[in-house]
Amino acid sequence: MAAAAKHFKETIFHLPGRGILLILTEYPDYKAENLFAMKILLTSCFCLMLCKAFSQRSVTPDSRTVSSLAEFRKNYVAALKANDPAGATRLFADSIRLMPENQPTIWTKVHVLKYYQGLLSRIRVKDCQLEPLDVMDLGRVVVEFGTFTSIVQLRSKTSADTVHGKYANIWSRDTKGVLLLATQAWNYSQPPAIADSLVVRDVPSVNMAYQAHIPVKDPLSFELAAYNSFQEKVIMEHDAIRWKQFYADDFMFLYSNHPVYRGRKEIDAFLDDHVKQLPVFEKLDIRTDRIEDLDGYVIEYATHIAIVRSGDWSGVVTGKNIYIWRRDSNGILRICRGIAMYD
Repeated sequence: MAAAAKHFKETIFHLPGRGILLILTEYPDYKAENLFAMKILLTSCFCLMLCKAFSQRSVTPDSRTVSSLAEFRKNYVAALKANDPAGATRLFADSIRLMPENQPTIWTKVHVLKYYQGLLSRIRVKDCQLEPLDVMDLGRVVVEFGTFTSIVQLRSKTSADTVHGKYANIWSRDTKGVLLLATQAWNYSQPPAIADSLVVRDVPSVNMAYQAHIPVKDPLSFELAAYNSFQEKVIMEHDAIRWKQFYADDFMFLYSNHPVYRGRKEIDAFLDDHVKQLPVFEKLDIRTDRIEDLDGYVIEYATHIAIVRSGDWSGVVTGKNIYIWRRDSNGILRICRGIAMYD
């Protein structure tokens, strides 16, 4: 095969997002039957490389990871019920990103600890149930999506309120396999009666929608910028048909003030209804501030600024979300998991 390689003319194949090149060479002095056989061989090799490049690897966590996450949930809930902010944040990374509903993003363990101190100074957590729905082991990152039900009592009241919501925990794994919580996000399945009391305003926070987005300087950032630019147009036009095409058939969406939507049937029905309720968009800007490329999966941290109006009302709305994109066998990126929160 090596001896025959000199008889092929250069042809380059590039697999999007993989950087794989296959170079062939062809010269007219090589026997036709040998040339045909070599083309078949090299084409087969290319097809095998293509299948491997775009095959969807298993992201099922091992028993050790499942056990570690279960232990965290147990200890986290126990700390909340015991009014122990330090215990609740013990496994948080120093650079943690907290993305709560109804307020801007809070950065670093120091400030997140202050958030929990402020929250637990005004509420008692009587009970809290965390129910994981999906765990994805993406190598150096582990992602858990789930729901929660909390029974909380304002310290100024004698009665308790039940709060239902959804969460996403994103863990970073170091070279020794130790997991630290790098991102914590949540929203509510319906607006809580005590929503204002769950916002801690006297802690440093950043509205990421007003910060710089990442520069478009490599194939992946270019690809996501193109998707998001088209998504802006689709949303502004209230176009459910094209909007649905961004999502995988097994998409799971944790959207603010809604239940969990899972699978093609549920997400299509949601979008058909959702576009009917959208206001008029005067401007929509989707902004990506972080991308993690994880071998066939991509975690995108994004925000949006929406200038909208409806009747006599108009305003500016900002929000934040985490999307897990997965590259299909045909090389196309589609969103397979997502959670969204308003600021």
